[in-house]
Amino acid sequence: METAIMVINSVLILFSLFMGIKHGWGMVTGDPKMLEMFGKWDIGKTGVLFFGAMGIIASILLLFPKTFFLGNFITAAILLMLVALYLQQRDIKGALIELPFMILPLVMIYLQHPLAKQGA
Repeated sequence: METAIMVINSVLILFSLFMGIKHGWGMVTGDPKMLEMFGKWDIGKTGVLFFGAMGIIASILLLFPKTFFLGNFITAAILLMLVALYLQQRDIKGALIELPFMILPLVMIYLQHPLAKQGA
């Protein structure tokens, strides 16, 4: 059972790493869709660049057991901000779309890093 949990969490880490780098890179490079999405919340190109860089950094932090919690915390915080911004605009659909991605880092924190020593 413990091996299955390690495998599941490893897959979740790889998925989160892929999504974080993909979306972070889109923000850093100024993808028009990202700029449009953040633009409706009055967040300019510099703000989008900042959030993209933070997303990429947080994704990389997931790979290492000592920074795993911090990477998940930053990711969850960014996604919570997105959910709050969607709700501020009364966009329930947008908030609901982000919700599973906000829960993912919390589940990964609960499962812990697969390479972390148990009980340490």
